[in-house]
Amino acid sequence: MEASDLIKKVRKIEIKTRGLSKNIFAGEYHTAFKGRGMTFSEVREYQYGDDIRNIDWNVTARFNRPYIKVFEEEREMTMMLLVDVSGSGDFGTDVQMKRELMTEMAATLAFSAIQNNDKIGVILFSDRIEKFIPPQKGKKHVLYIIRELLGFEPQSRSTDITGALQYFTNVIKKRCTAFVISDFMDSNYEKAMIIANRKHDMAALHIYDRRETQLPSIGLVKVKDAETGASMWVDTSDKGVRRAYEENWRKRQDEIKQILNKSGVDSVSVSTSDDYVKALLKLFSYRS
Repeated sequence: MEASDLIKKVRKIEIKTRGLSKNIFAGEYHTAFKGRGMTFSEVREYQYGDDIRNIDWNVTARFNRPYIKVFEEEREMTMMLLVDVSGSGDFGTDVQMKRELMTEMAATLAFSAIQNNDKIGVILFSDRIEKFIPPQKGKKHVLYIIRELLGFEPQSRSTDITGALQYFTNVIKKRCTAFVISDFMDSNYEKAMIIANRKHDMAALHIYDRRETQLPSIGLVKVKDAETGASMWVDTSDKGVRRAYEENWRKRQDEIKQILNKSGVDSVSVSTSDDYVKALLKLFSYRS
């Protein structure tokens, strides 16, 4: 991608996603993803109805009347985005590619985070860790993340969600909020997801395209696996072939839902033709 084209795309995504995060998601994000706990704010005189467990006995003794400690939520958090950049993301038959949708959703979440003065970091993964962007604050940092999401060329086209989760739990020591943004075309990552969710506050955004759910009847078609490179001819006019394709899709979706449910991870599925704003609001409402 030419530098001028990249700058235009970054600007376009910035305008759209920053507006969404500011006008729509700011309050929902704050409510859905809590801070690390409560931190001391001030001391004031006791008022009727205050919790007596918060009485500051040293100050009370000094002034000979009751004072209590006031606490407020410690809001500063770290958000990590684990973004799948494997070959299957370069597919889309409707409005956009899956990878483009992942980029927009990641950018929206990133701007929502900095609206709340949180740090934001990114792990780009395929079947290896392609790039780690340490958590930082600020608009410049978010724009850098968007540039990487748009222009990054992965070394591999396969997927290893387990490896990405293990790297994440090893490199990020303090508890944070994390989103796994992927089409989840992988298996056997349940254990790693459970471990990650015990240490951190995990959520999953499952991205798909409608042509992955159903084949159109358009005759003989040559299809290629974007991750392995294997290709084959498929007779889409055969009802049995189309039925088997749909059944395989439903089976895979059931497996994804089962893994995420067992892991205790909140999730939403978003199609490349869907309004992802509604999907994110739905996810936030789960947690409010």
